[in-house]
Amino acid sequence: MATRVDRTAPLTSVKIRRQLRFINTRLREWQMIAKGLLSKRHPVLAHVIPIRRCNLSCAYCNEYDKISQPVPTHVMLERIDRLASFGTTIITLSGGEPLLHPELEEVIRRIRSHGILAGLITNGYLLTPQRIEWLNRAGLDHLQISIDNVTPDDVSKKSLKVLNRKLEMLAKYAIFQVNINSVIGTAVRNPEDALVVARRAVELGFTSTVGILHDGGGQLQPLSERQQAIFREIMNMGKRSFSRFNQFQHHIAQGQPNDWRCRAGSRYLYVCEDGLVHYCSQQRGFPAIPLAQYTRERREHEYHTQKSCAPRCTVSCVQQVATLDNWRDPQTRPAFIPIDQLVPVPTLVEES
Repeated sequence: MATRVDRTAPLTSVKIRRQLRFINTRLREWQMIAKGLLSKRHPVLAHVIPIRRCNLSCAYCNEYDKISQPVPTHVMLERIDRLASFGTTIITLSGGEPLLHPELEEVIRRIRSHGILAGLITNGYLLTPQRIEWLNRAGLDHLQISIDNVTPDDVSKKSLKVLNRKLEMLAKYAIFQVNINSVIGTAVRNPEDALVVARRAVELGFTSTVGILHDGGGQLQPLSERQQAIFREIMNMGKRSFSRFNQFQHHIAQGQPNDWRCRAGSRYLYVCEDGLVHYCSQQRGFPAIPLAQYTRERREHEYHTQKSCAPRCTVSCVQQVATLDNWRDPQTRPAFIPIDQLVPVPTLVEES
């Protein structure tokens, strides 16, 4: 971890490394899609939480706290190995703020050692040239930052004004792919900010996507006509993003429910800091089974189970994974009870 970044070195080597990494990653992405179409027995994407704590406190976020300690590294490696044994093709680390984990790069190296695509969702505040190089060497494939506004306010500090310098660092030093996700929705005071953020992302050579803020249960809130126009313009910028291949977000922007087969708990897994498997970040509490006890039979069960929250869901990563299977296998098991109607499940903590 003592790598030094030579800021005076020519950028040619970074550009070459970036191009080689891009080709390698894109080939593996297409292999992932092919594998997902040929087989329905493995998870396509797993979100894993290495730490719940965050250095920020955005008013709309329900996915962080201020006290949690990092998951011990050896426990994280065991969870990665377990997911690899399922045949998982992508593992994305999020939080909380995953860069607060002191040995995050070791976890990323473990993901890559299994040939799995490695992703990271961060607020970007803790990025430095040295940390970016560590992520390069660990083999990170994708990094995403969501930027909520141009100038920080009492709703969110994830602003372009604060993060622009971090984006310039990524453009200069990162060899992994970077996506900037601008945000639009009821909690965002100035929807025009999303356009400014998206244009800056494209200017720096990153991909650009747009997310729609949801309520506490991950359910959609319709956009105004102006917000919808901004949404469409940003989506048209994302020519290199796989998110352009589905219509989920377009329907969400119009306040229309989606007719789809959510495969959460099977093709998509959300593994919290306590090592429990949940449907997604917005439906924590079900099925809440320890990853170590999560079997192929359970994944098969959830594959065929309807989710009553699906029609008005805004969790786009789950929807994108589902496009691999929407054409096959109708869901014949009854819909589960929504999380707000469930009796809370006690949190199980793995012993370290």
